[in-house]
Amino acid sequence: MISQVANHRFEQGRGAQFNPQNRFLKGAYVQEFPEGIDDWEQEKRHTEYIYDDSKTLVNKVTSPDVGMFYSANPYQGCEHGCVYCYARNSHEYWGYSAGVDFESRIVVKKNAPALLRRFFDNKNWEPTPISLSGNTDCYQPIERKMKITRALLEICLDYRNPVSIITKNALVLRDTDILQELAKRNLVRVFTSVTSTDESLRLLMEPRTATYKSRMSVLQRLTAAGIPTGVMNAPLIPGLNDMHIHDVLKAASEAGAKWAGYTVVRLNGAINDIFKDWLFKTFPDRATKVWAQICDCHEGKVNDSRFGNRMIGDGKLAELIKTQFDIYTRKFGFNEEKMEYNVADFRRPRVGQLMLF
Repeated sequence: MISQVANHRFEQGRGAQFNPQNRFLKGAYVQEFPEGIDDWEQEKRHTEYIYDDSKTLVNKVTSPDVGMFYSANPYQGCEHGCVYCYARNSHEYWGYSAGVDFESRIVVKKNAPALLRRFFDNKNWEPTPISLSGNTDCYQPIERKMKITRALLEICLDYRNPVSIITKNALVLRDTDILQELAKRNLVRVFTSVTSTDESLRLLMEPRTATYKSRMSVLQRLTAAGIPTGVMNAPLIPGLNDMHIHDVLKAASEAGAKWAGYTVVRLNGAINDIFKDWLFKTFPDRATKVWAQICDCHEGKVNDSRFGNRMIGDGKLAELIKTQFDIYTRKFGFNEEKMEYNVADFRRPRVGQLMLF
């Protein structure tokens, strides 16, 4: 059931339109009768940054579906505000809502560089690619000021540990110099997430991200700089952007991307209500059909947690999406080269320096 708070307003520039109840909290402060309270969140909410001294940074990824073994996220929550984002649920572990809180209350792990150095210095660590933005975007707006992601890349270069990046922000171009040095040693891959080529859809679905044209420019400029790139056409939402697969992959190929991947949208946890509220407000003429098609991809539900199925769905519609994607990846020459990183040159420079004394 969609909350009453979700039904009485639409805020431009936001993905989520309300804060659903945090499943870990017993109580909630809610507006029962919108018409009776004049000053309830009438002022535009500004982004709040919560600076945290975290205990850990690198997480082992146990899912076989996501193509990564370890991830590191310097920020929790994401100002980009993508309404479908699977990372929204993780914000509840910090005591916030997966809705508006997720995109307006950003946790900044200010000690992330020190944590990464400590992690690499552990004698039990065997060099393995670490993914930046396995959960939230490491190049969201606050990175321009904090430069934590840049520091993490410098550390990966220092230790010669491979790293992958996925982002929707053109700010990644700022770090071209470090990425070039990593690329010379076969230590980096940069993926750009592109959901469509329809800019009007992006403004509604991903309100604070870089334009699609800008993202293609990122692929083009990084490729020209000798940095291996790929594209994630994800998530594909039947009835909204699944018809744009050809155009996305064609443009990404022309920009120089070598690899391509996709996922089918799944709406687990609080994202169910957040996305449904947004969908019926934004596309009332086709919301029912889109919702039904999402269900068709997950055996009558909008979420399937089974490994092997949850990211690509199943059923006839999911199979049609997969077939289209496979046809166009072959047509445009994606995934012909195996993605292998250099793990042979890993070193512990500070440990070596200490040994000199």
